[in-house]
Amino acid sequence: MGAIRSVDGGPLRRTARGAGRVLRAPFRAAARGVRRATHAHGAGESGLGKLIELHAVNSAGDMLITVALASTVFFSVPTDQARGRVALYLAVTMAPFTLLAPVIGPLLDRIPHGRRAAMAGAMLTRALLALTMSGAVASGGLELYPAALGVLVASKAYGVVRSAVVPRLLPPRISLVKANSRVTLGGLLATGLAAPLGAGLHKIGPEYPLYGAFVVFVLGTVLSFSLPHKVDSAKGEARARLVSGEPSSYRSRRAAAPAGWTVRRSWKGGNRVGNKAGKKNGARKNRPPGLRTVGSSVLHALQANSALRMLSGFLTFFLAFLLRIHPLGGLSPAFSLAFVAVAAGAGNALGTAIGALLRSRGPEKTIALVLTVSLGTAVATAVFYGAFFVVVIAAVAGISQALGKQSLDSLIQRDVPEAVRTSAFARSETLLQMSWVAGGAIGILLPLNGTLGMAVASAVLALGVATAVRGLLTAARRGSPHPRVA
Repeated sequence: MGAIRSVDGGPLRRTARGAGRVLRAPFRAAARGVRRATHAHGAGESGLGKLIELHAVNSAGDMLITVALASTVFFSVPTDQARGRVALYLAVTMAPFTLLAPVIGPLLDRIPHGRRAAMAGAMLTRALLALTMSGAVASGGLELYPAALGVLVASKAYGVVRSAVVPRLLPPRISLVKANSRVTLGGLLATGLAAPLGAGLHKIGPEYPLYGAFVVFVLGTVLSFSLPHKVDSAKGEARARLVSGEPSSYRSRRAAAPAGWTVRRSWKGGNRVGNKAGKKNGARKNRPPGLRTVGSSVLHALQANSALRMLSGFLTFFLAFLLRIHPLGGLSPAFSLAFVAVAAGAGNALGTAIGALLRSRGPEKTIALVLTVSLGTAVATAVFYGAFFVVVIAAVAGISQALGKQSLDSLIQRDVPEAVRTSAFARSETLLQMSWVAGGAIGILLPLNGTLGMAVASAVLALGVATAVRGLLTAARRGSPHPRVA
């Protein structure tokens, strides 16, 4: 009888185990639900599900660092001092990043066989920098800013590698645009969960969100190596250059050239077939293919998305300062900022969901539509400036950015040759991040006048409409020479 009690543990131990199972049940059920969602439609077998989970961890860690920096650089000081601190933050972090960003893509192109290690390195770097910042975040010392620059560069390096990885993990039943929308939506959900967690940790102490970020990024470092080995494969890939408009005659001559021979273009536009590559008579070696066969759709989509990304950066900084001085009617500055942030986040999530439902049909028309609607909303906000229109433009900006980016992804999938597609994602992401930096800088420099700010936002979008919409609609009417159904 004693033996039975020792094995069974007695009634008290049985009760404790039962209570533990009851307490763990909701978490296990939630984990199983998340796993089913991320691994659906073949994503589990291809490895895409693991990438979705990794990106969720990445987004949660970035949000925890954002909470810590925002509380130190922005909320802890009066508005005039906050503008100076944020301007310093932009000067010390964003300006160098603008110079470093064009280097990130080509540098990562050179290590295609180490993508898992590159993602793990980006995670581990941010984990260590989070610990470094935890000592300076309370005082707001200058040593905080170089560490923040390192976090920013590591975060964008991860984003570039992630864009290159997605095409390698596509299940047969999921298109690239759907895969990107799933990854993005997973990141948005994780960001929404991490924001209140970060706020709660900040109540304990200003350094605690950074301790949380350290733990999250260490987990991300481990998860990076759980991705399939095919992530590190570079079979069939080459580096891409964002160049438009290869003449059809050049394409036909190149296609007709004998094996081992290369077609060269003269400065006058003529074509000639050179001798075999490597011979002494001046024939050039075969070069990696550039983005020369895609027409103008991708470049016009990049122009439009750059305008939308500038709007996002502008609204982020301009409204952050404006609403501290002129909050929305009946709300405190903190609640005004939170309300606008929720509207922008909800718009981004809605745009991501709509993009997945569109199945990438008519991406040129989608980009032209969201850019035009954004311009109309900005003009209306400038004319009828008020709380309602501030919330509306934040939501519209979120929807437009998500739909515009996913439509750009769809165009790259459809028009860019597979050999350079992953590199094209890296280059386009770098350009969009630089546009966001430029928009944020404009938002910092402008006087805090709502009508003036929305007029400037309208001008930025009008420039995007003037440079991109006509070309997008013309390309949509002409149709793709290589149509692909998502």
